[in-house]
Amino acid sequence: MNALRSSSGSGRSVRIKESLGDRIFLTATYILLTLVLIAVLYPLIYIVSSSLSSPSAVSAGKVWLWPVDVSFAGYEAVFRNGQVLTGYANSLFYTVAGTFISVSLTIMVAYPLSKKSFFGRTPLMVFITFTMLFSGGLIPTYLVVKSMGMIDTRWALLIPNAVWVWQVIIARTFFQTSIPDELSEAADIDGCSDIRYIFSVVLPLAKPIIAVLSLMYAVGQWNAYFDALIYLKSQSLYPLQLILRSILILGSGTGNMDAGEMVKQQQMAELMKYSLIVVASLPVLVIYPFVQRYFVQGMLIGSVKG
Repeated sequence: MNALRSSSGSGRSVRIKESLGDRIFLTATYILLTLVLIAVLYPLIYIVSSSLSSPSAVSAGKVWLWPVDVSFAGYEAVFRNGQVLTGYANSLFYTVAGTFISVSLTIMVAYPLSKKSFFGRTPLMVFITFTMLFSGGLIPTYLVVKSMGMIDTRWALLIPNAVWVWQVIIARTFFQTSIPDELSEAADIDGCSDIRYIFSVVLPLAKPIIAVLSLMYAVGQWNAYFDALIYLKSQSLYPLQLILRSILILGSGTGNMDAGEMVKQQQMAELMKYSLIVVASLPVLVIYPFVQRYFVQGMLIGSVKG
């Protein structure tokens, strides 16, 4: 906190001295935040540096902070891998289609629940919130998905988890606090239909919450792999995260070959791990700066009154 300045009658500014306790508190806060920044930033720098280093340097543990023997071999290997490119395209499809479906359904659920005139909204909200605490479990969910014929289809990653309860609560709170009932009454007087009112009034005013929901759902869809692991059998449908899991955990990419080739293959597989992490994280890092302003605005909905 900078020292406050107050204007006196003569127009001169007067500096208010900070107490010793304030200085100690601010110093401790800056030190703590610096340590947190280092703890968060160093792994990111290390991964990027490792992805830009040579396979031998990464395998030997020579990379500490900056790239060693700068090389793009890891990225070349990633983009030469047809399975990775297919997974990348699948993840883009799941993210875009899943986000559109999820945001649409969330708004369709949250907006009626935000209206005081909606009959039965309290019991419905209780039932919806109940699912945050209790679920049917993996096996019943799998049986439901199977009975609907969605096993080994793209729909298995788009429909079962399309609506998240917490997002419904956030959207409902936004509609309650940011869109006054007087707008709906004025639209009714002018003869505006409900559908036109939604598209012409509500959605333009709901850009902040739409951006928040889109970011949340997009990140969730992009990073999801467990549903694909359970429901998908065809590798042509695998998202990128499942391909990444195979390389990171199962060590796919090494085969039966002579010792020298195996060492090179292991070194390349180690390098590809870091390159894949960067490639897999890039879309989220690119999208976030464009929605960050709306994200902060939407997350503060209901927290400040007046």
